[in-house]
Amino acid sequence: MTWRMPAETAPQDRVWMAFPAGGYTLGDTAGSAHEARRTWAAVAHAIADFEPVTMVVDPAARADAARYLGNEIEVLAAPLNDSWMRDIGPSFVHDDVGRLGAVDWTFNGWGAQDWAAWEKDAAVGRLVADAAGAVVVSSALVNEGGGIHVDGEGTVLATRSVQLDPGRNPGASPASVEAELRRTIGAEHVVWLPRGLTRDHDRFGTRGHIDMVAALPSPGTILLHAQNDPGHPDYPLTREFRALLAQAHDAAGRSFAIIDLPAPATLRDDEGFVDYNYVNHLVVNGGVITGSFGEERADSLARDVLTAAYPGRRVVSVDARALFARGGGIHCITQQQPSTPA
Repeated sequence: MTWRMPAETAPQDRVWMAFPAGGYTLGDTAGSAHEARRTWAAVAHAIADFEPVTMVVDPAARADAARYLGNEIEVLAAPLNDSWMRDIGPSFVHDDVGRLGAVDWTFNGWGAQDWAAWEKDAAVGRLVADAAGAVVVSSALVNEGGGIHVDGEGTVLATRSVQLDPGRNPGASPASVEAELRRTIGAEHVVWLPRGLTRDHDRFGTRGHIDMVAALPSPGTILLHAQNDPGHPDYPLTREFRALLAQAHDAAGRSFAIIDLPAPATLRDDEGFVDYNYVNHLVVNGGVITGSFGEERADSLARDVLTAAYPGRRVVSVDARALFARGGGIHCITQQQPSTPA
């Protein structure tokens, strides 16, 4: 049996999310909690204009969720530590005859970080798989959905700082990771970048998720985050990434066409240099949900670039500053469930 992860542009049955449950996501004030809940809900409602959304909600947060979520959002109650469904949920796959599978990666709080709790989140992958009626594909690989990007034809983008992180997979080699990605998601060729963005390597980051750096809108094409201000530490990084990808190829042997997706002009927030980017977007049936950052020029340019990269899809912006302040973006809080082939 061969499992393969479809491209994110493949038809979808629904999108899974997790409602903010507590900790740093909600913060220490009522205003911070409202900001988080409102932002997660805004993303859910934007998606619901295109396809169904199921929100996993901690039982203790049911009343809060009811105040923010419309009736069109389906709710599934389950214990949660955190709210990043891309990372705690499964990666959906299909087998040779089209059955839906769900890869239940091992989750350990982004490399057993001292600020993270994950005893509840570690069970969410199987919970979502069961609720979706998918065959569970168990994996001992410590990995998160934000740590991979696929084209549906065997190409996978990844970063050495995630799958080869000693806090995740001590003793792992590129070959051993590639073998497990081949078994679980049908990887035929892994394109490795050395690391992720600067802020994502700070204390509260993921240690370098690829979905903050690049996306595959179609086979042979890469959308690449471009930080064009020399005063930002990601300026040299994004140029290094571009040079590496210009020399790379996909599973079919094609060189990549690289589309630059420029960063907003904002360089810093109260915590330091930001990692604001438009690469961390979600593709849905007939649409693309992308972040906005209160910058009319940059936000508009990003919508134009995404509209061209995803022809026939309507691009919708949701203010993502509250997400990035908490460590991620729209792609990070969502997980698409592909439709089962007819």
